[in-house]
Amino acid sequence: MPSNAALEAEASRRGQSTDQVAADLLAEQLPPSGKRRRQLAFAGIGESSSSRSAAEADEMLAEGFGRH
Repeated sequence: MPSNAALEAEASRRGQSTDQVAADLLAEQLPPSGKRRRQLAFAGIGESSSSRSAAEADEMLAEGFGRH
């Protein structure tokens, strides 16, 4: 969290009041139109071109660990 000194320095740099700078910084962090935007940063990380199923993967893992 920025200190009051950092906020005052940024306000001085921008030529704005500390209240305006704080409001601008907060607005930058809020989703547009008050709607929450879902971010799925992990989507596609497990994508594979393999045609094997999850069950087959479980079987291969079990074989690798000597369970069969």
